[in-house]
Amino acid sequence: MEKTRRTIFLVDDNVTNLNIGKDILSKEYNVITIPTADKMFKMLNQIRPDLILLDIEMPEMNGYEAIKILKEDKKTVDIPIIFLTVRGDSSSELAGLSLGAVDYISKPFAPQLLLKRIEVHMTVESQKERLKDYNDNLIIMVNQKAQTVTSLQNAIISTIAELVECRDYTTGGHIERTQNYLKILVEALRNSGLYQKEISSWNTEFFIQSSQLHDVGKIAVKDSILNKPAKLTDDEFNEIKNHTTFGVEVIERIQKNSIEDAFLEHAKIFAGTHHEKWDGSGYPHGLSGDGIPLQGRLMAIADVYDALISERPYKKPFTHEDAVRIISGGKGTHFDPMLVDVFIMHEQAFQKVVSEISE
Repeated sequence: MEKTRRTIFLVDDNVTNLNIGKDILSKEYNVITIPTADKMFKMLNQIRPDLILLDIEMPEMNGYEAIKILKEDKKTVDIPIIFLTVRGDSSSELAGLSLGAVDYISKPFAPQLLLKRIEVHMTVESQKERLKDYNDNLIIMVNQKAQTVTSLQNAIISTIAELVECRDYTTGGHIERTQNYLKILVEALRNSGLYQKEISSWNTEFFIQSSQLHDVGKIAVKDSILNKPAKLTDDEFNEIKNHTTFGVEVIERIQKNSIEDAFLEHAKIFAGTHHEKWDGSGYPHGLSGDGIPLQGRLMAIADVYDALISERPYKKPFTHEDAVRIISGGKGTHFDPMLVDVFIMHEQAFQKVVSEISE
């Protein structure tokens, strides 16, 4: 395979230097000779060179002024620049290097030295390009691996959640619907500006996925209680209530063997607080007001709405309108008042979720 020739801009107002430099370099490189910095910038609109040899002393715009412009433009900032200077001009070399030049070459040109210095810098650039390609490919591989791990994690979480839901045959589709309700509420909060401090740090995808585990603690509840077609006794209801604390324990066990803490932290909060009430009359800890994490306050609305519109062995489903009325009546007692307002503004979206998932 033929080696790709690199392109060099040779910028100098001295015609002799341009001719000599081109004669030396053209055996190895494509050399474009340019007499002024202004013409160099016009040429850069058409061609991106692999390296620029830039004279310092030029009329109208000198090399220092030109390199400042080159380094401020994101399209040219990475092009290596070698200054051309008279032999032994150390102060000019230092000034140029501080502006971003990679090297200096003295004039008049020594052919072998000129070729060797440029060869070194071309090799460095090639290595940088290979390293960038390697890093880009590595990032792609890491992202693909992360995607695979995330997909596996989601599949496991979904399977666990579905196993719990299958045991409670009265709540079919509950997990999918509550996820959609939460999406509606969180998107509404982002658009309205409410609770921005809390939700600004949330990864919405993790947040929604983790809500699948809000009822994971029901795995410890007896089938005879979970699916009882009649009113529960006080003891049975207390066992049902324990699904919140047991859910937290289950997720904490998973956390000990996982590095994805943010996802599971959301899940733990959902599991432990979605039955707390704004006025402190909920369970398991009797939290109240803002003392209830926002995740739990959001899930409280999603969970109750879905329970109301769903059929149970001990009740017929409420209409959507009745469910909205009941949740509105719980404003400031069962539910966060501001979240109830958000719910009422988007209640038709909730109804649409029920219709779409049912279909």
